[in-house]
Amino acid sequence: MASAREMRLRIRSVGNIAQVTRALEAVSAAKVRKAQASVVASRDYARRVSSVLGRIGTYSQGSTHPLLVPRDKVENIGLLLISSDRGLAGPYNMNVTKAALEFAQGKNQTLRWVTVGQKGRDLAYVRGANIVSDFSSFRSSPAFSDVTPIARVLIDDYLDSVVDEVYVAYTDYVNTLRQETRVVRIMPMTTGNFEDDHNNQVSSEHISQVGYTYEPEPEELLESILPRFTQVQVYQSVLESLASEHSARMVAMRNATDNANDLSGALRLAYNKARQLSITSDLLDIAGGAEALQQAG
Repeated sequence: MASAREMRLRIRSVGNIAQVTRALEAVSAAKVRKAQASVVASRDYARRVSSVLGRIGTYSQGSTHPLLVPRDKVENIGLLLISSDRGLAGPYNMNVTKAALEFAQGKNQTLRWVTVGQKGRDLAYVRGANIVSDFSSFRSSPAFSDVTPIARVLIDDYLDSVVDEVYVAYTDYVNTLRQETRVVRIMPMTTGNFEDDHNNQVSSEHISQVGYTYEPEPEELLESILPRFTQVQVYQSVLESLASEHSARMVAMRNATDNANDLSGALRLAYNKARQLSITSDLLDIAGGAEALQQAG
């Protein structure tokens, strides 16, 4: 059994850990509120872009734009994995990386990985992933321009026929306690059925009842809007993942603080019992010594 001094040191150590996890929880809670606001704002923008693109798509059926036409033979697949640079976020990084790896195992084609975040990159690398681009050390509140290079790499690889399909593995933010890992295809796209990540589907029946005049022609608009929409999809995925990361870290740190407090209480109880046992033992020794002296006298 540990001595009283060792137990005091252990109690102090657990208390220090609880202070650290409590501070990390407070920091993550502040970041979650900011990330939630960014996600909500970007969802509205993505919905509007999806709606406009869906309307244009109904007037350009049979378009030959390379971002819309599926390849006859899929030999190479691009996969964007979005994770975090830091740990202490519970199963967040492991879940999204596991989903990406399971997706890769189910494909017979060659995969080219593009990673965002050190944790997912490292987990995928040790399992043999072919990582061709990495965007780690991302700032905590990225602007649209910060994400554009990621989308540009994916678009260029697809247009240059380096890959025949492009998917993104990310964590969809539902609420503070619930985040869902998803692997979705972003290239090639399909017009007439554009739908954002939260089931805001554009109704083709409703669109067909409304007439629009486009300047320039729909094909020219698609030429400029389709790459932009892909960038919006990547940006939305990054924001969803950031909100999920901060929520997962906040919950993990809250659980760690609670566990540390429970452990500290159990250690204090054990320390008090050991101390009482020591005092009782000393009293018994004193009483036994006093009785021996009386008998000797």
